[in-house]
Amino acid sequence: MTDAELFQQCHTVLPGHRARTPAQMFAAMAAWCEDNRVAHDVYGNGALIEEFEQKIADLLGFEAAVFCISGTMAQVTALRLACEDRASSLVALHPTSHIIVHEKSNYQLLGHFHALLAGDRHRPWSSDDLRAIPDKLGAVAVEIPMREIGGQNPPWEELEAIKAHCRTRNAHLHMDGARLWEAAAGYKRPLREIAAGFDSVYVSLYKGIGGLGGAMLAGRRAFVERAAEWFRREGGNVIHRSPYVVAAAMQFDARLAAMPHYFRRTEWLYEVLRDFPAIRVNPARPHANMLHLHLPVARERALAIRNRIAHEHKIWLFGRAAHGALSDTSAVELYVGENLAALPDQRVRDSVELLARAMAGP
Repeated sequence: MTDAELFQQCHTVLPGHRARTPAQMFAAMAAWCEDNRVAHDVYGNGALIEEFEQKIADLLGFEAAVFCISGTMAQVTALRLACEDRASSLVALHPTSHIIVHEKSNYQLLGHFHALLAGDRHRPWSSDDLRAIPDKLGAVAVEIPMREIGGQNPPWEELEAIKAHCRTRNAHLHMDGARLWEAAAGYKRPLREIAAGFDSVYVSLYKGIGGLGGAMLAGRRAFVERAAEWFRREGGNVIHRSPYVVAAAMQFDARLAAMPHYFRRTEWLYEVLRDFPAIRVNPARPHANMLHLHLPVARERALAIRNRIAHEHKIWLFGRAAHGALSDTSAVELYVGENLAALPDQRVRDSVELLARAMAGP
């Protein structure tokens, strides 16, 4: 049985949002389009997409925003343009940056820019990490929150120091805001305030929002228009963006409104996990509605335990598992969304206890 088939058999799912079948998703989209008299855009021109782009821009405090088919395309393009503007091809990236870890060296192979790694891969950035780079930087890219270290954010004062340092240094400051929607509750500040001081921001339309895919890049209007032209050059000029925009727009306001509740549920989950000391949580307190669980078993055993509990109890505990830094350890990610928020407290506790008992057994 595949993981997908096993997942489908579970009546209790801890991570993420409720999964919709294609039929359910498309039916909801069709009904929303009917209610709102939605017409297709043509190569990005149309009332729905243009209004949604401006909505994102206004929410983040920028002049403009443009849809892009993927965050992978949006980010390296933005950083390339930033480097051209500053006459330096150097971009400071954290060692856990999505661009480094997941984007197959695209920035290097496609000649977008050169990356300089800064900081400790187990800690958020500080302004001192940037000061340690003596070279002229074209851009600095900060991920908020930082997924690969459990959704951590730099402390607010440190984030403000990073913004000030980049202004003084005349380096373009870009935000990888794939999960920015989740960070606002942790910072307890509006999105516009978090984004203030950045020159550009990328946000995802599918991760926390639950759309089909796609991204937005926000910034100054002239910068965004240049990026849009590069998206076309890079093959992102799909004739109709409307399926992606509809899937995000129809649930966007509700998802953003739910983020504070997801964060409070994450804080509650941390208290539950204190009763299971074998499960180590990163970060030590929640910065967003996501966290990493560090387990005292090897990755293969963690997955076997997950699958056995799914088969026997119809409970899906987590998705992927990664090798831990120490031998015979592993790490898994929990995104606290619609699923865990809707589960009874005792069922969540019982599910965690099943995991703890299985790890303690032979």
